[in-house]
Amino acid sequence: MTPMRDRYPWLVADIGGTNARFGLVQAPGAAVNDIIALRCAEFASPELAAQSYLDRVAAEHGQRVQPQLAAFALATAVSGDTIKMTNSDWVISRGDAERALGLQRLHLLNDFEALALSLPHLTARDITLFGGAPMPGQPMAVIGPGTGLGVAACIPSGRSWRALAGEGGHVTVSTADEFESDVLRVLRPRFDHVSAERLLSGIGLPNLYGAVAHVRGEAATGLKAEEITRRALEDNDATCAATLDVFCAMLGTFAGNVALTLGARGGVYIAGGIAQKLGAFFLRSRFRERFEAKGRFREYLAPIATALITASYPALTGAAQGIENALLEHAND
Repeated sequence: MTPMRDRYPWLVADIGGTNARFGLVQAPGAAVNDIIALRCAEFASPELAAQSYLDRVAAEHGQRVQPQLAAFALATAVSGDTIKMTNSDWVISRGDAERALGLQRLHLLNDFEALALSLPHLTARDITLFGGAPMPGQPMAVIGPGTGLGVAACIPSGRSWRALAGEGGHVTVSTADEFESDVLRVLRPRFDHVSAERLLSGIGLPNLYGAVAHVRGEAATGLKAEEITRRALEDNDATCAATLDVFCAMLGTFAGNVALTLGARGGVYIAGGIAQKLGAFFLRSRFRERFEAKGRFREYLAPIATALITASYPALTGAAQGIENALLEHAND
């Protein structure tokens, strides 16, 4: 029988609420290739989307491949063998998908678990470093202000790396100056719990904008996150710019908390669409200043790297690492 490790290609996927990105790993240590993004709404199930992906690859190369192993990174909590996506109608059943796609084994991971597993594979070309320096072999963390606020860690474990997935975006948000405290006072009557995600995410940015405008004594219109960002960067809208300034500063405080909690001396990496869209604004913001502003532990945080992930599909790399980890566990059984 062919060893599981030799059964290539591997099928990997990064499945969100809007798009599903698929790719193949053709050999040990190979990069993910043949990456194609499909819109989830165009398919009734992930299996049909995966079949369509394999059909497209076959049409391009003139030969159909049969993956033996697969890993899906899902933008939702992962528990058990049947997963309901949070922001789409898709339901992923491990058994159904294995049968439909002819797989020996399908591994299901949280998307931030996959992002964490990608961290050891990132090179200087995949990140923009803006403070500190990576410390090889040390625990790392990734935070992701996207639609929500994701958090995960990557911990060295013998010959490999292990991901620690959690719900760190839902910790109670903290402030570091009087203006931010005033912002929080505006929001507390609206929410039973003002979590970090209530402010530091795509769904949270409008909440933050409204509160900032109130504290500044200005009228707030009902702007979405994209419009707040555009007005700040393109139209010199003072309230929107102030909102992004507070956003970056508070995110820096949050990232410093993550680094201290996890001992992430290998670096804190920022994923998610918001920071990437802010670009230079984010890199010159108060994020790094506030990351280090931890009093007696400033010297602990000062050498820790903070870096913006610029790689296009890191979760696919992490999904492949998830398969590798499973194979190592199987070999040690």
